[in-house]
Amino acid sequence: MRIDILTLLPELLESPLGHSIVKRAQDKGAVDIRVHNIREYGKGSYRQVDDYAFGGGAGMVMTVAPVFELIKKLKAERPYDEIIYLTPDGERLAQPAVNRLSVVTNIIILCGHYKGVDQRIREHLITKEISIGDYVLSGGELAAAVLVDAVVRVIPGVISDETSALTDSFQDGLLAPPVYTRPEEFNGWRVPDVLLSGNHKLIAEWQEEQAMLRTRQLRPDLLNE
Repeated sequence: MRIDILTLLPELLESPLGHSIVKRAQDKGAVDIRVHNIREYGKGSYRQVDDYAFGGGAGMVMTVAPVFELIKKLKAERPYDEIIYLTPDGERLAQPAVNRLSVVTNIIILCGHYKGVDQRIREHLITKEISIGDYVLSGGELAAAVLVDAVVRVIPGVISDETSALTDSFQDGLLAPPVYTRPEEFNGWRVPDVLLSGNHKLIAEWQEEQAMLRTRQLRPDLLNE
């Protein structure tokens, strides 16, 4: 998979993309992540990429030309399955969308900034708009890191034990059950006996029951979808 991230602040993505599973996925060749600085396509000696909004109002807007030129250049090099704009008013990110993105070939992710990007980019170039939650960040870079991490970890072959990703919360519409490790007892707190029984059928039944119970208690909205 190829992921191209368009940003005004590429340095914000250095750490999230350079460690843990995302780094290992790149080292394996499972994903090729390129970060592009939109300012390189800005206007004039100051590489201007923002301007005042028509009609007035507080805040600046990302101008249309630099984003257009960068996307045009990338699309001339390869086809893209999705061109994603990260914005608070986009579709709420959920695991089914992550799973779908994990099996495509090429995607572009545009990180918003200021009061957002000129609407003409959204209308004519963007194919999907995604929000990671009902709140506003200073820019789309952290949201891009979240999206990339979520997608990369479920690309086939990235995690050595693929069943680990398949048993994460939300994969089956439920929260994951509680997990425990050694020692069996700590500070008087014991691991549930069923997990020590060696009976895989009973363990699976317990895990399913706990997943349903936790979902009903913590995220009942998931059961109504």
